[in-house]
Amino acid sequence: MHAFRSHTCAELNKSNVGDTVRLSGWVHRVRDHGGILFIDLRDHYGMTQVLCDPDSPVFAEMEKVRSEWCIRIDGNVKARDEDLVNSKIPTGEVEVFVRDLEVLGAADELPLMVFGDQEYPEETRLKYRFLDLRREVMQGNMKLRSDVVMSMRKRMWDLDFREYQTPIITASSPEGARDFLVPSRLHPGKFYALPQAPQQFKQLMMVAGFDKYFQIAPCFRDEDPRADRSPTDFYQLDLEMSFVTQQDVFDTIQPVLQGVFEEFGGGRKVDTNWAQISYADSAKWYGTDKPDLRNPIKMQVVSEHFAGSGFAIFAKLLEQEGTEVRAIPAPTGGGRKFCDRMNKFAQEQGLPGMGYIFWRDKTADSVAQELGIKVKEAQAMLKSGEVEGGMEAAGPLAKNIGPERTEAIRQQLGLGVGDAAFFLGGKPKAFEGVAGRARDVIGKELKLIDEDRFAFAWIVDFPIFEMDDETGKLDFDHNPFSMPQGGMEALNGDPLAVRGWQYDLACNGYELVSGAIRNHQPEIMFKAFELAGYGEDEVRKRFGGMVNAFKYGAPPHGGCAAGVDRIVMLLADQQNLREVVMFPMSQRAEDLMMNAPSDPMSDQLMELGLRVIPQD
Repeated sequence: MHAFRSHTCAELNKSNVGDTVRLSGWVHRVRDHGGILFIDLRDHYGMTQVLCDPDSPVFAEMEKVRSEWCIRIDGNVKARDEDLVNSKIPTGEVEVFVRDLEVLGAADELPLMVFGDQEYPEETRLKYRFLDLRREVMQGNMKLRSDVVMSMRKRMWDLDFREYQTPIITASSPEGARDFLVPSRLHPGKFYALPQAPQQFKQLMMVAGFDKYFQIAPCFRDEDPRADRSPTDFYQLDLEMSFVTQQDVFDTIQPVLQGVFEEFGGGRKVDTNWAQISYADSAKWYGTDKPDLRNPIKMQVVSEHFAGSGFAIFAKLLEQEGTEVRAIPAPTGGGRKFCDRMNKFAQEQGLPGMGYIFWRDKTADSVAQELGIKVKEAQAMLKSGEVEGGMEAAGPLAKNIGPERTEAIRQQLGLGVGDAAFFLGGKPKAFEGVAGRARDVIGKELKLIDEDRFAFAWIVDFPIFEMDDETGKLDFDHNPFSMPQGGMEALNGDPLAVRGWQYDLACNGYELVSGAIRNHQPEIMFKAFELAGYGEDEVRKRFGGMVNAFKYGAPPHGGCAAGVDRIVMLLADQQNLREVVMFPMSQRAEDLMMNAPSDPMSDQLMELGLRVIPQD
C-alpha cells in the first residue's frame, strides 16, 4: 500500500465496502457521540467520514486528535445506515472504521477556524493565509482560477495564437501608474523596472513578424489599492495581432471571453450581442466608462426644460458655458422617503443635494391646496368627478418649474405614476462620477438590476488628449501609444477633438479589457507627443527601442489585455480581488504572512550602492 493513501477523500463509495483503505488529510471536524468518535477527514478533493470506538486499537490516540491536525488513517470501509446517508458529498454512502493512525502534523491552537462560515478580520486571514486557503470557498475559488486560465490558453491556441514570454526585468516605461524599480548591482546608480505590462515587447514582436502573440502575463504597478485592484501585481490575458482593425480585435477576443463566462458562469445568462458605446455617450448615459448594463437606467440631458425656468439654481447655472442638467430616471422610485434618501446620498458625496420630481395619483391634499378648499371638499369633488383625477408631479422642482415643463420631462424620460427622476447640473466632469454612482444605488435599491446576467459593452472612441482647466496645458487623456483616428491629419486639427483607436470592455460595472490599435508610425507618434509637450529627444530617450524598431517596416497592429483577476472575481461572485488571488497583499500593500516589505540588510545596501534616508 502507498505510504500515505490508497484513495483520496472524495473517491470512496459503496463499491469499496469491505475494502481496507488508507487515507491522509486534515481533521475537518471532530464529533463525540457517546464514546464513538466521528471525524470528517478532508483533503483537496473532498471529505470522508471516519469513525473510531473503544474497540479500535488506536482509540486513545484518536481522542487526542484536534481540528486541522494532518493525519493518516488505515481502516475498513463500511456502508452507512440508510437514514444516515449524506447525499451532499460523493462519499456520503460510506464511512471508514479506523484501525491505525499516524499523526503527520499536529496543529497548535487555531487563529481562525477552517470549519464553518465564521468571519475573520482581513489582517488575520492574510497573516494565516495558508489556513484561510483551506476553507471550502477558497479552495473552490483557486480551482476556478486555475481552470479559467487553462480554458483561456486552450481557446487562444485554438485561434492559432502562440504563447511567448516577455522580460520581467526591463526599463522603466510610463503606463499610467508608478513603476516598481529594481536597483542594478552591476550598474551602480541605475535601475531596472518591473513591467507594468508587456506593452512595448509585444509591439516589438509584431515588428519582428510574429503576427499573433498571447501570454498569461504578470504585471507590476505601484498603485493605491481598491477592492477590484491589486496594489502590487496582477495577471492578464495579453494578446497582440498584426494587420488588424479594431473590429478584428473585438471579433477575436469576444468568443474567448464569452466562452469562458459560459463555461464557468454557473448557468448565469451571458450576453452575446456586445454593444459598442462611445466614451462620450457612456459618460453621458451612465456617468462612467465602465457601465453596468444590467441596470436599465439611462441618464438623459434635460437642460432645455430648466433653461429660463423658475428653478433659479439650474437656470443661472445653464447661463454658464459648458454646463448642463442631466436626469437620472428612477422607475418605481416615486416616493418621498426614497427621494429624500437619494438626496442625502448626494450630500454624502459632497454635493449640496440632488433635485427630484416624482409622479403620483392626484391626492385630495394637493387638490385642496390648489383650489384653496378643505380636504374633505376636495375628496368629494374627486369622487364625483367634478375635479378630474389622474397623475400629478410632486417635489420642490415640480413646483418651481411648473406643470408644462414637468410634463415635458416626464414624457422625455418615459415615466409614469410611481416613478421619479433625479437631477444634477453643472459642468459634466464635475458631477458625472456622482451621477454614475447614484444610478448604481438607484438600480440596486429599486431592484432593477438583473443579478443573474453578465452584460458586456465595448467602450470606444476615447479622446487622446485632455486640457488641464487650471493650467491650460494639454496632456494625454488615455493611452499615448494609440493610433489617432484620422492619423496625422487629425493631429493637425483641434487636439481635443482627436479620438483614438482605443477601447475598453466593460462587464457588470468593471473594466475587464483594455486595448488599442497602436500608433506604429514614428512621425505620427512624435506629433502626438509634441502636442502633449514632449519633444522628439525625450520620446527617443524614453521609448527608444520601440521608436527605433518602427523605422524598419513596422506593420499596423493592435491588441488588448483582459484582467484575469477581475474575470475570476466576477465568475466566483466575489466583491474583492483578494478572494480569488492565492497570496494577495493587504490594503496597505503588505504581505502579512511573509513580512514584506522588510528592511534590507546593510551589506545588501552597500553592494547596491544605496542608502535609506529615514522619513520624518
